[in-house]
Amino acid sequence: MKIFTVMLQTTAPLIPPDLLLRAYRAGIFPMSDSRDDPEIYWVEPRLRAILPLDGFHCSRSLARTLRRGRFAVTCNTAFDAVIDSCAAPRAGADDSWISQRIRDSYRALHALGHAHSIETWARDESGERQLVGGLYGVGFGRVFCGESMFSRQSDASKVALAWLVAAMRRGNAALLDCQFSTSHLASLGAVEIPQVEYLALLEEALRYPVVSAPPSSSTGASSAGASASSAAAGAVTVLDLPAGFAALLADAADAGDSSSPGNFIAQSLTQTS
Repeated sequence: MKIFTVMLQTTAPLIPPDLLLRAYRAGIFPMSDSRDDPEIYWVEPRLRAILPLDGFHCSRSLARTLRRGRFAVTCNTAFDAVIDSCAAPRAGADDSWISQRIRDSYRALHALGHAHSIETWARDESGERQLVGGLYGVGFGRVFCGESMFSRQSDASKVALAWLVAAMRRGNAALLDCQFSTSHLASLGAVEIPQVEYLALLEEALRYPVVSAPPSSSTGASSAGASASSAAAGAVTVLDLPAGFAALLADAADAGDSSSPGNFIAQSLTQTS
């Protein structure tokens, strides 16, 4: 059940990016009543859904899909298309809470580097690459707050989520917020916790700075040395989602799985699933 504890009505065309980030850091987020609603309200659930990064459930069928490389996966290459697809009408679903105002506000947040998307692609009969699934959300500190996902082919959104989890783990992230629990998310490992517990996890996750540095794809020894140096200094090197995604691809290339990074992803997830 959704619990709406704070309300805001405004005719401003955008939710200011600094307001959005302050809200997420306080454990609340905006929604609208419908796709065409110009108003927003702030939400603080009594129960919060999170997906523990070491508790992602990668089923055998999903691992098989990842290994076969059925989908190409990218980060931040089609943010607008992903959020529009998440907001689009769906058969048998209620009207979307992702209004035009919310879409425009998150596009602005994306332009500032604080909102990200993971995209899954497949080839159609003519060989053209088509966007068939994905997700988007807000990233800050060691936290990623997933907003919505969509799928036009079986497993397309699951693959996007698997890559998100793997990239967050690679970047030393700590908290993947799913906001509200669904049976779909629960089947992938999401759990519900009280909001007060979520706020404690959020506070802990925000203690470390983020280093948005692109990884080297061919200097594993240097990366290991840097990690050891950081560990010796008692520091935690934290990458934002795009940098964590790039580091994941670099690791897969170094492991010899460059032809199918999904092999590397599946292996890393099934080791702790």
